[in-house]
Amino acid sequence: MLNYISTALLAGRKSAIDQKEEVIMAYELTYIIRPDMDADAKKALVERFDKILADNGATVAESKDWSSRRFAYEIAGYREGTYHIVNFTAEDDAAINEFDRLAKISQDILRHMVVKRDFASAE
Repeated sequence: MLNYISTALLAGRKSAIDQKEEVIMAYELTYIIRPDMDADAKKALVERFDKILADNGATVAESKDWSSRRFAYEIAGYREGTYHIVNFTAEDDAAINEFDRLAKISQDILRHMVVKRDFASAE
């Protein structure tokens, strides 16, 4: 009898896989652009990488230059660079993985870092 009741109760429930909800996470991406790029090339680079995020499921909330700063040590032969910050949301890590893959290949991005943010501070 107990087996019949537990089977009947479980039949009415969805499995844990079916109940999985999509959680939207907020992220902040900071990357450093080579200082010797002209304004048009830098703008094209930023638009290209914003599009990479958007094409892989992320929603870009804000994308802006922070400032040009001098480094504490030389990176790829440069002593300074332009910091660019992108705030975005995503349901999975596909956009982050694709950005990471392409940023490592690009000679124009010297360093990059992605940080998960709290939703309260992201708004």
